[in-house]
Amino acid sequence: MSYAIIKTGGKQFAVEKGQVLRVPSIGEDAGSKVELTALLSGTGEKASIGSGTVTAEVLSHGRGEKVIVFKKKRRKQYKRKQGHRQGYTEIKIENI
Repeated sequence: MSYAIIKTGGKQFAVEKGQVLRVPSIGEDAGSKVELTALLSGTGEKASIGSGTVTAEVLSHGRGEKVIVFKKKRRKQYKRKQGHRQGYTEIKIENI
């Protein structure tokens, strides 16, 4: 089975062919193909560093669960509540 480590959105992901995963938002339309740079790719025990690309299909876009940011200073009547939802893109790895 071939595998690769890709970098997208400032994060690194270990992927295999046929895998579906959520990555930070990519500005491509659903159904389009996107090429990601492979930091490391290999099959079995052999691995090559910094060569190759990974082809993926964009399946959908969405937003994650809400994260609450709550700040408070005790005895000072200071409270702030803010919510945040991070955007993501769901991709399917097609070729390594």
